[in-house]
Amino acid sequence: MATPRMMARVLATFYVAAGIAGLFAACAPGAESDGRWVILSLAAGALSAGAVTFRWGARWPRHAYHWPVASGAVLVALVVVSSPGPATAMAAAALLAFAAVDACFFFSLPLAWLHMAFGISAVTAALMVQGEVPLSIALALDSIVVALGTVVRGLVIRASSASRDPLTGLANRRGFDDSLHELRSASSRTTKVLSAALIDLDHFKRINDTAGHEEGDRVLCRIADVWGRELPPGAVLARHGGDEFALLLPGVTGPDAVALVRRIAAQHPDIGVSVGVAECRPGETAAELMRRADHALYDAKRAGRGRCELDGGTDLELIRDLAAALAAGDVQVHYQPIVALPDGDVVGVEALARWTHPERGPVPPGEFVAAAEQSGLIHALGDHVLRTACADLAGVRTAAGLQVTLGVNVSGRELSDPGCADRVQAALAATGFPAGHLVVEVTESLVEGESATALATLHALRAACLTVSIDDFGTGYSSLSRLDTLPADVLKLDRAFVATLDASPRRAQMLRSLVSMCRALGLDVVAEGVETPEQEAAVRAVGCTFAQGWLYGRAVPLAEFVAGPGMSGGRRVPRDVTSSVA
Repeated sequence: MATPRMMARVLATFYVAAGIAGLFAACAPGAESDGRWVILSLAAGALSAGAVTFRWGARWPRHAYHWPVASGAVLVALVVVSSPGPATAMAAAALLAFAAVDACFFFSLPLAWLHMAFGISAVTAALMVQGEVPLSIALALDSIVVALGTVVRGLVIRASSASRDPLTGLANRRGFDDSLHELRSASSRTTKVLSAALIDLDHFKRINDTAGHEEGDRVLCRIADVWGRELPPGAVLARHGGDEFALLLPGVTGPDAVALVRRIAAQHPDIGVSVGVAECRPGETAAELMRRADHALYDAKRAGRGRCELDGGTDLELIRDLAAALAAGDVQVHYQPIVALPDGDVVGVEALARWTHPERGPVPPGEFVAAAEQSGLIHALGDHVLRTACADLAGVRTAAGLQVTLGVNVSGRELSDPGCADRVQAALAATGFPAGHLVVEVTESLVEGESATALATLHALRAACLTVSIDDFGTGYSSLSRLDTLPADVLKLDRAFVATLDASPRRAQMLRSLVSMCRALGLDVVAEGVETPEQEAAVRAVGCTFAQGWLYGRAVPLAEFVAGPGMSGGRRVPRDVTSSVA
């Protein structure tokens, strides 16, 4: 119930008080010289223990406090045995109340009772050895000590409830702020790293509106249970308010905190979260740390939700190298075919950025795209991919003699720029690529986000004859009721659906119904991640319009794509993985 800092202060205060009481006991009339020096030595030891605890106790782990509390009871028993008379012995025995209060304040109820039982046994035995205090008086003192410890524990629990959230049992904002300032102070003293995170539940209001507040409460409690179970010892998880949680991770670096958060978030894939993480900087205040975590959370939401962003955590060297690569045109664009079902003819491609670092080798797209988003290079990267792909594919024909359709991913930051639609149309005009064959791919969470500018950009692109495709559909808070209001022409089913489609009859029926609904609304459906003939048969059976995946070809440079099967003058896309484009 107490923080290490508070435990150190309380324990030090009691040790100092016991030491001062020992000094007075040594001056009691009738004390023999030997007994007086024993009591003085014990009093000096108590004062020293108090000073040490006050100076360094806040750095001790919680379990370390069992030793000084138990030692305090032993110290009291030794003073009792050395007392010159019954009055001094009873006064010394009363100091056991200090150990009882410490135990009830610091530890769980079973451990508190164990400490009190040990202390009472030791002091009662010492009173009997002293020989001048009746057993009945000793037991009366024991009952007072037990009552005092029990009452103090109840008052502490009542007081601590002001810092707890009654629904989840986690710390509330007040409790979190107390822990934050304490851990921040400890971090500055010990140079131990500290990371903070703000966790926001995506679309939580929709849960309350559609399923009721009771269901919303269950979601909050589930988040508290899952995260509380998976977090390392010493972490502080709090309900910051509403659907926002706050997290402190002492001893964890920013990148490690991001990895931990992503691993825990994967434990509840049906509850999406956006997370902002910040690692404490030297000399930074607690308020500044949380302000940066909030900024990272804002970035995660603006980029499409369901993400974890690290404030200031991007590799600066990687950013500089990426900027240089974009300026030199070293970021390549590869193309993955999209086929029409059921015949399997190539009708389009998705353009995908690829970058080979001169020293690091191939950089994963997720890594350098995230770096581009955090550094502001995403606009340059997006424009480079768009213009390169449009220039490459202008006039490229399929085997049927039709202009190949081009899909290009657009990030939330790009769409949130009011000039995005104008830049896209400028790229089309400069390259001669027909607007009617360009598909802008955005994630479902982005389309359903809060950015009015992003939605206005999508409407402007559709008005210019471009096609809008909702990528990874089904991974967020999908709502069938919104299919008729989304500014989209195509849905791309997430690969997680396709991976289990042939093994789940219920999922197949669900997707069959979804595809029928999409057709009624004039929406095409693309199945992503098709890797086997069995998966292709499954997506054809449910009625998907198009398919994409390694079965039809991996993302390759332009020359390989144009020379490959399914293009003008070529043969049809093969049906087995071994003969697909490498």
